[in-house]
Amino acid sequence: MKKLGNSNKKLGFISVYLLGVNGIIGSGIFLLPSKMYALSGIWSVAVIFFCALAALVLTLSYAELASRSTGNGAAWLYAYDQFGEFAGFEVGLFIWLQGVVTISAETAAFLTALKLMVPQLSDPFLYKATGLAIILGLTVVGIMGNQVSKYANNIATVMKIGALITFVIGGLFFIKMMNFSQPVTHSLKDYNSAFNLIFYMFAGFSFLPVAATKMENPKKNLPRILLAVIISVGVIYMITMIVAIGVLGPEIVHNESPLAFAFAEKYGHIGRMIMSIGILGSILGVAISLSYSTPYIASSLAREHQLLPAFFGKITKSGTPWVAVILTTCICALLFLSGDYLFLVPCTVFISLVQYVVTSFAAMKVKKKQKDPKTATDGFNLPLGYTFPILSLLICVYMLMNFTQKVIIFGVTTIVVCVAFYFIYRYFKNKKTKTVAK
Repeated sequence: MKKLGNSNKKLGFISVYLLGVNGIIGSGIFLLPSKMYALSGIWSVAVIFFCALAALVLTLSYAELASRSTGNGAAWLYAYDQFGEFAGFEVGLFIWLQGVVTISAETAAFLTALKLMVPQLSDPFLYKATGLAIILGLTVVGIMGNQVSKYANNIATVMKIGALITFVIGGLFFIKMMNFSQPVTHSLKDYNSAFNLIFYMFAGFSFLPVAATKMENPKKNLPRILLAVIISVGVIYMITMIVAIGVLGPEIVHNESPLAFAFAEKYGHIGRMIMSIGILGSILGVAISLSYSTPYIASSLAREHQLLPAFFGKITKSGTPWVAVILTTCICALLFLSGDYLFLVPCTVFISLVQYVVTSFAAMKVKKKQKDPKTATDGFNLPLGYTFPILSLLICVYMLMNFTQKVIIFGVTTIVVCVAFYFIYRYFKNKKTKTVAK
C-alpha cells in the first residue's frame, strides 16, 4: 500500500526483491496455519502452492500495465487510463478501503497473538476495548510522520523474518513424520475455503510490479523479479507450514497462534516468549506502517488527482490529512467491532478483488491496443495474447464463489455504497461547476 515517490533513481534487483518479499509476508503465516490445517489438513501445503500460482498470474497483468504507465502505477491509474473517471474513482476508493480493512485485520491479529501471553483477552469486552485503544494508538503514531512509519516497517521486517527463521530452524529438530500420514477427510468446499484464506497471505503482491518498473531494464527484469518474489514467498510459506504440521500434527487446529504454541511446547516459557515477541513486533510494525500510509492514499486521490471528494484531501498546517485520518480510524473501529480476525481476512480479499477484476480487464484492453501500431506502446508484453488476463478473471470468479454468505453481504454492500457515493459526488461536483459557470 505504500506510495512510490517520483524519483528517477533506479532500484537494483536485490532491493526490489527484498521490497517484494517484505511487502507480501504479513500476519497470515503466523496465525492462519491452524485454520488452514482444519480446512485442508496436510494438503494445505499444496493449496499454498496453488495460491502462489494464482498470485503470479494476477501479478502479470499488473506488470504489463505498470511497464506502460507514466505515473506511479497504482491500479486506480490503470483503471482511469483505460475506462475513465468512474473506474478510477471506484478502484482508488477500494484501494484505500483495502488498507482500512487490513489495519482492522492486523489489529485483530495482534490481539489474537497476544492471547497466548494475556489469556484475559478471551473476554469479549476486554478484547474489543483493547482493540479500539490500539486503533486509536495507531492513529496517533501514524500522525507522527513518515520517520516513525519507516522505523516501524524496518523493525517489523527484521522481527518477522527473524521469527520465521527461528521457528523453522528450531522446529526442524522436533518434526514427526507420522504427522504427515493423516487420512484425508476434507470436502471440496473445505479446500475452496482454504484457498481464499491462504490467498490473504499473498495480497500484498499488487504493488510489486510498480516497484519493479523502477529497475534497470524493466522490460527484461519484470518477469524475473515477479517469479523470484512469488516463488520465494511461496517456498517460505510452504516450509513454515510443513514444520508447523510436523511439530504439532492435528494439535495445530486447537491454537490461534500455532507457531508460538509449537515453540512453547518444545522450548517452554522462554520459547513462547521469543516467538510471541517476534510475531507481535512484526504485526504491530505492519499495522503502524499501514496506519500512516492508508490515509495518504485517500488524501492523494483527492488533492493530486481529483478522484475523490475534496474534503478527503483536507490537511493541517503540518501536512497531515486529518479528514482522511479520522475517516480511516472510524471505519477501522467499526470493522474491528464487526468481526474477528478470521472474518476480516476474507473481507480484505473480497475488497481486493475489485482492483484485480478491473486490472485484468484493463490488461485485455491494452492487449487490444497493442495490435494497432498507432496506439501501441513500449513495455513488458505478456505472452499468449489474452490468456493471462482471462485466467486472472477466472481466478477472481473462483474466489468469489468461495466466500461465506456473511462476507458476500459485506462485499456487495460495500460495492453498492461506493457506487452510490460516486454518483452523489458527481451530482454535487456538476452542480458546483454549473454554479461557478453562471
